[in-house]
Amino acid sequence: MAHMREILIVDDNAANLQLLVSALEDNFTVRAAINGHLALQSARQQPPSLVLLDLMMPEMSGYEVCEALKSDPKLQHIPVIFISGISDQIDKDAARSAGAVDFLVKPLDLKQLFKVIDTHLA
Repeated sequence: MAHMREILIVDDNAANLQLLVSALEDNFTVRAAINGHLALQSARQQPPSLVLLDLMMPEMSGYEVCEALKSDPKLQHIPVIFISGISDQIDKDAARSAGAVDFLVKPLDLKQLFKVIDTHLA
């Protein structure tokens, strides 16, 4: 069997995390992290194919996590898609300068989510 594409989902909200894991686990290998520190640790241990990253998290924001990924030569190639509950919170310029390839607003439209993931894994 071919190696499944692996997605690391980072969200401090357990319900959001479970929703995304459930939506994606039939099509991808999915790992979850409830904060930025765990996400970086997980990515360094086994780099994922793509990261879905919540913007607003305690301790370490999505921007900070993304910048840390992009500053690591082993991880900088990984596409990062920001997710936020409030579209106004997504500063598109800041997201791009942090290294994100795309951004989605919650509640997520699953069709759109799959389309964006496929685009960035292609």
